[in-house]
Amino acid sequence: MKNKLWNVGVTQRLCLCLLCIAWLGMAPSLWAQGGREVSGHVVDETDAPMIGASVTAKGTSTGVITDLEGNFVLKVPDGTRELQISYVGYHTLVVPVPADGRVFAKLQPDTQVLSDVVVIGYGTTRKSDLTGSVTNVKSEDFNAGLIASPEQLINGKVSGVQIMSNSGSPTAGSTIRIRGGASLTASNDPLIVLDGVPLETGGISGNSGNFLSLINPNDIESMTILKDASSTAIYGSRASNGVIIITTKKGSSGRLKVSFSTTQSLQTKTALTDMLTYDEFVNVVNTQGSAAQRALLGTARTDWNDEIYRLAYGTDNNLSVSGRVAENFPIRASVGYYVQNGLLDTDKAKRLTGSVSLTPSFFDDHLKLTLNVKGSLNNNRFANTDAIWNAATWNPTLPVYSGNDTFGGYTEATDNVGQLVNGGTVNPVGAIKQYKSTSRVSRFVGNFDVDYKMHFLPELKFHATLGYDHAKGQGEIYVPAYAAQYATTHGRDYEYGPQKNVNRLLTTYLNYNKYFESWKSNVDVTVGYDYQYWKTTSPAYDELDTEGTAQNTIAASDQRHVLLSYYARLNYSFDSRYMLTATVRRDGTSRFSPDNRWGTFPSVALGWRVTEEDFLKDNPVLSNLKLRASYGVTGQQEGIGNYNYLPVYTISQTGAEALFGTQYHYTYRPEAYVSDLKWETTTAWNVGFDFGFLDDRITGSFDYYTRQTKDLLATVPSPAGVNFDRSILTNVGNVDSQGFEVSLNATPVKTEDWNWDVSFNMTWQKMKVKNLSLVQGGAATNIEAGAWIDGHCVQVLSEGFEPYMFYVYKQLYDEATGRPVEGAYADLNGDGVINSSDRYRYKSPTPDFIFGFSTSLNWKKWTLSTSLRANVGNYVYNGMAMNTGAWETMSYNTYQLNNLHHSYLETGFQSRQHLSDYYVENGSFLKMDNLSLSYNFGRVCRWFGLSASLLVQNVFCITKYSGADPEVPSGMDASFYPRPRTYSLTLGFDF
Repeated sequence: MKNKLWNVGVTQRLCLCLLCIAWLGMAPSLWAQGGREVSGHVVDETDAPMIGASVTAKGTSTGVITDLEGNFVLKVPDGTRELQISYVGYHTLVVPVPADGRVFAKLQPDTQVLSDVVVIGYGTTRKSDLTGSVTNVKSEDFNAGLIASPEQLINGKVSGVQIMSNSGSPTAGSTIRIRGGASLTASNDPLIVLDGVPLETGGISGNSGNFLSLINPNDIESMTILKDASSTAIYGSRASNGVIIITTKKGSSGRLKVSFSTTQSLQTKTALTDMLTYDEFVNVVNTQGSAAQRALLGTARTDWNDEIYRLAYGTDNNLSVSGRVAENFPIRASVGYYVQNGLLDTDKAKRLTGSVSLTPSFFDDHLKLTLNVKGSLNNNRFANTDAIWNAATWNPTLPVYSGNDTFGGYTEATDNVGQLVNGGTVNPVGAIKQYKSTSRVSRFVGNFDVDYKMHFLPELKFHATLGYDHAKGQGEIYVPAYAAQYATTHGRDYEYGPQKNVNRLLTTYLNYNKYFESWKSNVDVTVGYDYQYWKTTSPAYDELDTEGTAQNTIAASDQRHVLLSYYARLNYSFDSRYMLTATVRRDGTSRFSPDNRWGTFPSVALGWRVTEEDFLKDNPVLSNLKLRASYGVTGQQEGIGNYNYLPVYTISQTGAEALFGTQYHYTYRPEAYVSDLKWETTTAWNVGFDFGFLDDRITGSFDYYTRQTKDLLATVPSPAGVNFDRSILTNVGNVDSQGFEVSLNATPVKTEDWNWDVSFNMTWQKMKVKNLSLVQGGAATNIEAGAWIDGHCVQVLSEGFEPYMFYVYKQLYDEATGRPVEGAYADLNGDGVINSSDRYRYKSPTPDFIFGFSTSLNWKKWTLSTSLRANVGNYVYNGMAMNTGAWETMSYNTYQLNNLHHSYLETGFQSRQHLSDYYVENGSFLKMDNLSLSYNFGRVCRWFGLSASLLVQNVFCITKYSGADPEVPSGMDASFYPRPRTYSLTLGFDF
């Protein structure tokens, strides 16, 4: 399943090597000619010498190429007044021949040529020839700063793509959605393809939340996002939720270059949960509390948030070597070292990465080999995030330390005989300091590609990829026996793992690409076969206390599945105006029974480059207009178990045996299964157009899409007595979605000293559940799903509505004061009784509109840039306000006071109102993700060039939401790890 992931610069410079040989062969004859001698020096935009640049006397065939230092000497014919200097991927420069015969030339990259090649599934194509909805983001357009994981490089850069970090921890991952996803309870994660190797979704022990963080973002050259069914269907069963193709950096054909970059950063906390201040807390207890509660007030003045959060240091260092070690043998090697402390004390992520890329070519470029090897070692320490809740609610009048050795010296909630109270929360500082959870995770990802262009038929190419992805994760947890958090069970002291993940890939395909001049037609046909195998194993282990007694047992696991695929694609264009793309893929998965194992996924797309027609050609205003339309079917079999169609029996664990006579025996428990599980399929339509004005100074695109997903793989309630569980995974129901996307790019100012680029994107999307009934035409179904809090589910899946809407009561308010009335809800069905039948679907955590904006202003060697994002129409359930904003939460026992949420002063609630719509708030926001100022010093001396940048990340957030952060997973704000504000300095050296 290998894409033709040739970096365009690599390909062009390999071709240049052949030109160099040709020039060298011509050199003797050129020196024999008469004329004057001209010498010079050629550099690129960074003032680095350009090796192999072509220098010719304009109007003649006389020329040479520059040497390893970018110098040249050329004997030009008499009367030559100008030299033409060119390099593949750069603008050709014409310079006059000075009287002294000494020339200095600086070439600028031709960004249009460099950006015209786009990586797609199983190959590349020109951007102008695309018929589907595809967006390519190159490294120069990535988000800057300290980036922990690759997906953050493109956050806010692409319409229709929503990326949200799951928390502020450096070990946290992200939720990625392309066009909102296509499923309900199956996976909505996009397929991610790394250098042709499709990666398995999910994580691994010791790094379960952020598997992508094992890839060094600094090694990535570009990321291509396939959004519509036409562009994704080539990946068949894994493409319903879109595809992200990651292409890593390769070697260049020039001399070896060494680059080093270092980023040093500091992170600070931003907004936190709005709890009562010290003075407000003391006043509330003294005025409203009982005598017993007043007696629990202490004399200390402790800000518990200051005690658990810290100024967090981070560093990211990368060293790379890139160039050519022999003729037609480019290489690139890199190492990276990343360390980031978390805002929460003891939280830490450490990563060491290395990569090697070899891209030689042989037999006049007929045979090209690619070897990519990437390895990483992660060492993480995970903080006890329970401390976030504890710090928000702990009594601010108590000291951190008790003055004695009990519980390690930390103040804890104890009864009158010094024992821990039932239902109490532990000291947040002790919860962090006395909890040690570490992990070690290693990963190896490699692929070897063979690309052979037949000698007897150069238009026919054979491609093969062998891919291998291996990961291993394990960890340890230790809590001393005297720590309050496990005081009744003698602490914890155990290891888990190693879990091992293996992913093996074989891809083979034939590609035929030929332009038939007499027909004005280009035909590009690909036919291929894929085999991919996944295996995940983890051993059983006991969660031991410090005395070696098992407190819990975790069973062993062995999960594996196979996917076989056959596919074909036709790209046809006529006269560079009319384009057709047709694909078909047939997938077979081991996750379904033999009767339902195979699925077929076709697609077709049409394109019309209107500006190539005579009536618009060479139009001075409209430089590009291309119309696109596509249709396709994709499949889904991710996010479910590997054996859900089989009768599986699970052996009981130690301590859960059955007694027969006088002996205990292990038993086997049947698991729920559905034998006729089949593919979830999504049918999608897309229409759109790409445009450019004023020689593409203004460019953009518009897309409108609809999707219908049927045979949803969803977990739904099972009728009593028909299966072995109350809920089963089965094919049920349909979901429809639609949306439109707009992208705009402009260069309002472009002069010799000034350049101003602006980029804007907007997405509108809607999704509706059409059917969730197991029986066709059955009664409408409501399924509790999504976010839960304190035993209450606050979201629902309902037919005819958006997925995961909040399912709550309509709060009533006092007309005189405007304050909510405790326990007073609207009787929406008018039966005179307030019960669950009066709950209604109110708002959704999914935004109606998503906006992204980026701009970069260059003046000479200075660059000022920023990126902003906005969500409009998303709602958040303020779980912290609900769960700490009632008087009953002041004391769960007679020995401990808890701080209250500031909303208590507004509501006066005595009891928590779990299902009141009062806590469902508008979460629309505008965030500035980064603001940077950079300066390119150029060649500081003969040996190296230098660049420097200052950057702030998470600059501000404008929102009406009363909580700490409106961007939270599943729309539920409950003890959220705050995202930090990051200040960083980056220095880049090019040798």
